[in-house]
Amino acid sequence: MITIYHNPRCSKSRQALEILENSKKEFEIKEYIREGLSKEEIERLQKLLGLNVLDFLRQKETEFKETKIDWKDNSLATQKLIELPKLLERPIVINGDKAVIGRPPENIKAII
Repeated sequence: MITIYHNPRCSKSRQALEILENSKKEFEIKEYIREGLSKEEIERLQKLLGLNVLDFLRQKETEFKETKIDWKDNSLATQKLIELPKLLERPIVINGDKAVIGRPPENIKAII
């Protein structure tokens, strides 16, 4: 099953959603800001993306800049992302055991 971590207010996320809709493949939408993120989801994203948590955070957000923690510590970064899901880079698309950050949105074509 394909999953998109989606923020409807983000143009890149809406573009990625359109690519998925046009693919005619089944997918589910995770509105992570409204629904929240679990520790398990974040750990899965980290594994599938092959990145540290810091590497898939929106580092230009005010909340990121104002939060004084060691962002390189995956455990601390995971906990803070649970508290502040808007810091998740978007969109992220998962298909089976593969995931990509959809920036640019065309990146998702590689896994769908």
